[in-house]
Amino acid sequence: MVEKKQPVKRAKKTEQASSNVNVYGTDGSVKGHVGLPVVFSTPYRPDLIRRAVLTARANRRQRYGPSKVAGLRHSVSTWGKGRGVSRVQRMVGSKTAAESPNNVGGRRAHPPRVEHYFTQKMNKKERSMAKASALAATSDHSKVMGRGHKLKEGITLPVVVEDDIEAYSRTGDIVTLLRSLGLEADIQRAKEGTHIRAGRGKMRGRKYRTPRSVLFVASPGSPILIGARNIPGVSTATPKGLNTEALAPGGDPGRLMVLSKKALATLGGE
Repeated sequence: MVEKKQPVKRAKKTEQASSNVNVYGTDGSVKGHVGLPVVFSTPYRPDLIRRAVLTARANRRQRYGPSKVAGLRHSVSTWGKGRGVSRVQRMVGSKTAAESPNNVGGRRAHPPRVEHYFTQKMNKKERSMAKASALAATSDHSKVMGRGHKLKEGITLPVVVEDDIEAYSRTGDIVTLLRSLGLEADIQRAKEGTHIRAGRGKMRGRKYRTPRSVLFVASPGSPILIGARNIPGVSTATPKGLNTEALAPGGDPGRLMVLSKKALATLGGE
């Protein structure tokens, strides 16, 4: 008799990943160690991360288009043949060509349509996998450095700090905290990297573009979530509010993340 193969049982996930990181105090000294949640051991999937970010951006786009009578608000007629000029539509009482798409000043031949949908779909499991993979990339030094972040040598990633930082509300105190952690160079990089945007965007309320710097993650309602937003390039989020776009801006994983010990525990409980 042919013996039936027993199904392979998957090993149960443990609550903590194998690697440990330092827990830093507000003065930059090491106060202890903590194990990373198992989500930080998720396999690296740059394809899913990129697609999740592009999908999120596409779903925020608004449909647009010109008026249905744009370029058609003229009284025009054609001269016909026999005058030695092209038989295009011209303004009545004038020789100026108008309305036809092949004329200077004429309507657009194929304008954008409001019927066009920019929405893209992505499977829930793929979107969840992309978020977990982007979160795991924040603990990889090579990926964080590859994004251009500057940090002191020997610091563990992600940067876990005592829960006292959640009470910080003044921007100056948060800058002092980043200086004690050895992350001031990254803030300076974002500040010096601010430049005028190329293209039409400079006319539409987004003239300047600033590189992304530190991502603060703290418990909901923490004052630091508001106080840190005034620093160039710095973003804030809660553990439940994290998404792939915040963890991997532009689809490039490896965001420099600073979070409280309480927020790290919340990530492990998701």
